[in-house]
Amino acid sequence: MAANKNIDVGFTSSVTVKVTDKMVHQFAELSGDHNPIHLDDAYAAKTRFGRRIAHGMISGALISRALVECIGGGGVYLGQSLKFVNPVFIDDTITITIKITAVRKEKGIATVETNVTKDNGDMVVKGEAVIMVGRDMEHA
Repeated sequence: MAANKNIDVGFTSSVTVKVTDKMVHQFAELSGDHNPIHLDDAYAAKTRFGRRIAHGMISGALISRALVECIGGGGVYLGQSLKFVNPVFIDDTITITIKITAVRKEKGIATVETNVTKDNGDMVVKGEAVIMVGRDMEHA
């Protein structure tokens, strides 16, 4: 995806994704995190959540996706903070919203607020990313 040269402080965009059972199983295979809270219905039914929850880092991975889809490819993550505040259940639809809060154009560095919410408005993840923007944006 081409870089968006109109990116500056205040730029906001979002991506909406349904978190599926298939995604959870694929993430478990990729990460090696086979915690039964994510994979075992009977186990999860006995927890405080009452059912299976998605791995928190699926939301983290989808933040990475949103950065590329909304800002453009070619950039590099320099850092990401994440605070998990509510669970994502299987088949929840979540919206990843990014908002640029600072840009150091001379360095090609941007700070981005990265929040994830469910369709019902519940905040799921609060975070902040620091990214090196793609080469096309360095002089935008």
